[in-house]
Amino acid sequence: MKTFVAKPDKKALADLQKRLVNQQIPHHNPYVVFAAKLEQVTILIYTSGKVVLQGSQVESVAQKLGLKASSPSKQPEIRNEKVSLIGSDEVGNGSYFGGLAVVASFVAPEKHDVLKKLGVADSKQLTDSKILQIAPILEREIPYQALFLSPQKYNEVVGKNKQHNAVSVKVALHNQAIFLLLQKGLQPDKIIIDAFTSSRNYQKYLQKESNRFSQAVCLEEKAEAKYLAVAVSSIIARKLFLENLTKLGQEIGYRLPSGAGSQSDMTASKILAAYGMSGLARTAKLHFANTQKAQLLLKK
Repeated sequence: MKTFVAKPDKKALADLQKRLVNQQIPHHNPYVVFAAKLEQVTILIYTSGKVVLQGSQVESVAQKLGLKASSPSKQPEIRNEKVSLIGSDEVGNGSYFGGLAVVASFVAPEKHDVLKKLGVADSKQLTDSKILQIAPILEREIPYQALFLSPQKYNEVVGKNKQHNAVSVKVALHNQAIFLLLQKGLQPDKIIIDAFTSSRNYQKYLQKESNRFSQAVCLEEKAEAKYLAVAVSSIIARKLFLENLTKLGQEIGYRLPSGAGSQSDMTASKILAAYGMSGLARTAKLHFANTQKAQLLLKK
């Protein structure tokens, strides 16, 4: 399967979505805001603005859509670390629907070969089917600690005049997951978290946490693409997020999209009409702007 990558401007992205609205297909990737299929080519528009085409006829479809290939950028490579690592990552933070999964994993050097053979890499580069295929194997092979905050619980603790904001809740979950993993007697040489805030901000919110450990934590951007331990956590967390999204959708009777785009607004307005705010509180993160957009759609 061939891949074509483009990075059009905002206007071109908006025009592309309008042009492909009749070819739109469902997707469960929290980093994808729009997906379509044209001439057996899958077209994904990511929250970053990147457009990815996958299929055997990507060149002809790209030409038909007026897309120009972006210049290749150097991708971070998984480092050949000869030390034991705890890596922590979260999934669901950017999606209106679904909960928030945080996973910390312990990977020793002797596990590197088996992980690479499984195809462990940054979960953003893996399909949902691949995630669901290898995550159960990782859960058996690798010591890990998972914490999952359902939308209902998330809404109880995150928001105006509540215990947490969107950053502090992740600090609490990452810290607790790592703490519980260390309690199992594991002794990592390093602890890496995929950076979602600055180290200074992390330390500020960490002061409020009671379960603390002495070992230093390093926050590093794009860590899931550099360290196998973080990649493992990213994959397991993604599996937990996808399973929860499917389960919530089945319970409420609507297919819940991932991400926070216009599709989420439309689905939220339907849930509001059918179940009221309690239906949204059960399935979505209410402090997102999508809530207000859904309410406005309902009034039209």
